[in-house]
Amino acid sequence: MRGAGTIFALSSGRPPAGVAVVRVSGAGARFALEALAGVVGAPRRMRLATLRDPATFEPLDRALTVFFPGPASATGEDIAEFHLHGGLAVVADVLAALGRLQGLRLAEPGDFTRRAFANGVMDLAAVEGLADLIGAATSGQRRQALAQASGALGAAVAGWRERLIGIAALVEASIDFSDEGDVPADLVATARTALAALDRDVAAALDGARRGERMRSGLVVVIAGPPNAGKSSLLNALARREVAIVSALPGTTRDAIEVHLDLDGLPVTVIDTAGLREGADPVEKEGIRRAHARMALADLVLWLEPADEPATPPPAGAAPVWRVGTKRDLAGGGPSDSDSKRDGVRHRVSTRSGAGLDALVADIAAAAAEMVGGEPPLVTRARQAQALDVALAALRDAGGRPDAAPELMAEDLRRAARALGEVVGMVDVEDVLDAIFRQFCVGK
Repeated sequence: MRGAGTIFALSSGRPPAGVAVVRVSGAGARFALEALAGVVGAPRRMRLATLRDPATFEPLDRALTVFFPGPASATGEDIAEFHLHGGLAVVADVLAALGRLQGLRLAEPGDFTRRAFANGVMDLAAVEGLADLIGAATSGQRRQALAQASGALGAAVAGWRERLIGIAALVEASIDFSDEGDVPADLVATARTALAALDRDVAAALDGARRGERMRSGLVVVIAGPPNAGKSSLLNALARREVAIVSALPGTTRDAIEVHLDLDGLPVTVIDTAGLREGADPVEKEGIRRAHARMALADLVLWLEPADEPATPPPAGAAPVWRVGTKRDLAGGGPSDSDSKRDGVRHRVSTRSGAGLDALVADIAAAAAEMVGGEPPLVTRARQAQALDVALAALRDAGGRPDAAPELMAEDLRRAARALGEVVGMVDVEDVLDAIFRQFCVGK
């Protein structure tokens, strides 16, 4: 059963490696350290020890060990760590020896972090930030995730809840002590003023939610256009490797092909789609349908117009569309990028010669920076944004009914407090917890 007993797992990368870290957390951590290393040593101080199998006393490794007594530890429980030589046999034998000790079990994915959450070491928003930090592929994602894992959103929510409690206290006082002579008569008016300021702060945090989600998942750029416009060639050129088949035969690309790029620390997903045309076969028609669906969800569409074909207007859509002239080398060098802007073409490129590609990449990077750049936002996940939406709606209900009874206002404030609690896991969100912790690897 999850949460029971003392857990252990490999908490570093898969062996072979220079060093492997095996972590033990729970009431039996000290016992595990004594069983394998003989003695525990001073708390939080590394100690060189010979590890032995408790059953056979066979030496397993010469390793560094350290003990972190709870609650001042990563999980809030006693923790023991074994810093081993990272060979396959060493790690396997140490894990096997721990598994034979009474009361110890192998950790499940997310077990260590879940215990940190259960013991109040981390709030739920910080847990999500830690998951994002582990999965960060660009420096921008790392900066945003580190701010979350460090408790930026949790600290903000704690401040909002404290202010909300103060506002609720004013409203409750107006209800319970309205007939007392020493209670000011304008308590509700004072509460409404404070409520308006809190509303503005929560709304400002929500304004950054879209940026946060974009940074987590990456800016989506869709390459679209008619068949043989050079879409797959452009995707290969941007990826700097052969990821899509290039052919003169129309309809070669039948499904979307994705490439994930790091542009100046910002994540960008570039998607090659099927060429848009009439009269395609059923399989290609499905590819075209998917191309339209991808374009509808894109942050940016690059609409390609080859120099050797008449220009085809891009379909209408919600995303910004940049017209990109391709096969620039077939146009005898063609106009420059500065000249091209006169006819609405943002860039002219040649994947064969490389002309114009650097300018296009720099432009995409600048667009990505504009959409997701700046200071890391407080809100980075849809779950957090949904909870804050509910909280904001409740705050506005509380402050938006000037003639409403204070009792109704108090109930709205309680709804807002519950919603804020959901952001950091202060209320029962067991299904959400299970989904989040399953994302972690075994050693976290």
